[in-house]
Amino acid sequence: MEQPSRKPANPSFSSGPCAKRPGWKAESLPTDALGRSHRSALGKARLAEAIAKTRAVLQVPDSHLIGIVPASDTGAYEMAMWTLLGARPVTAVAWESFGQGWVTDAVKQLKVDAKTVTADYGVLPDLGGIDTDTDVLFTWNGTTSGVRVPNGDWIDDDRQGLTLCDATSAAFAQDLPWAKLDVVTYSWQKVLGGEGQHGMLILGPRAVERLESHTPSWPIPKIFRLTKGGKLIEGIFKGETINTPSMLCVEDYIDALDWAASIGGLDALKGRADENAGALSAWVEKTDWIDHLAGDPAARSNTSVCLKITDARVANLSEDDQRAFVKRMEKRLSAEDAAFDIGAYRDAPPGLRIWCGATVETDDVRILTEWLDYAFAAEAASL
Repeated sequence: MEQPSRKPANPSFSSGPCAKRPGWKAESLPTDALGRSHRSALGKARLAEAIAKTRAVLQVPDSHLIGIVPASDTGAYEMAMWTLLGARPVTAVAWESFGQGWVTDAVKQLKVDAKTVTADYGVLPDLGGIDTDTDVLFTWNGTTSGVRVPNGDWIDDDRQGLTLCDATSAAFAQDLPWAKLDVVTYSWQKVLGGEGQHGMLILGPRAVERLESHTPSWPIPKIFRLTKGGKLIEGIFKGETINTPSMLCVEDYIDALDWAASIGGLDALKGRADENAGALSAWVEKTDWIDHLAGDPAARSNTSVCLKITDARVANLSEDDQRAFVKRMEKRLSAEDAAFDIGAYRDAPPGLRIWCGATVETDDVRILTEWLDYAFAAEAASL
């Protein structure tokens, strides 16, 4: 097969950190807050601005508080688990590696009274059977499986438990039913293409009530503490972060939020992700060597799209040999500056994982598919 004549303008298709917004330039970021304390008037103002713009673009209702916390989505979600769990039984739901991490934390670290509900990569468990009178741990979009929750209909409005939702690759690309979500976490480096190490913790009123009425039986590290004297530390949700943030990363996040607002906000972001995923799916449907890992179209992610190679020459290889085949495809594409970092997550089945979030351009996705065909044909010829 002949090598394609054109290349993506931005070959960054990693599922995190993800592609920067179109037109991004480091020199466009304000620098007046750099070298200043995050506790200065200027520092707190910039952090508060990031929170306010998050609320506007993500359409977070006033009923929910928004805080910037350390350690990316992982830090935000573990902060919620360590401070909120223990008051009620827990249902921990997982169908990919990050959700399984929350299962492990609940069962092996916190040792709470937990029921686990799991499914293999590529499918969802039976959400209709989840008891939402328990505290429910789940991931809205499985970044390593390409499987997302289609909606929140399975969550009871009159539930007694809390819902703790890891939305790190869903926020800004998929609808989140805020009335059904008591805790939402995500990181900057996904749909908006921000930098790593900072997480967002969004708490609904029922989560705040739990924080102020429940004291966990285990020690709470200082970096996780959300209450003092039995009351919420409200400053965290006004820009007074728990530990020192990178003000350069804050400026980068504000820049991404400004870009999002300038193109039409949440609806535009979702539309761009849908268009990107649609372009990739159109290619998959007409291509005989590859398919979606997620079998149900309603549950397929529009951000972290995971694919499996179905051609018998590869599919019949051992798992290690399949991974080696994909690595060779990756190396070929990277050497040509055609695509970076598109291999499946290390714990997922062998295959490809292509980021289709809002910072990616649809033309680049279409060009990428030409290179995927080329790389597969080149490597398969040697089998």
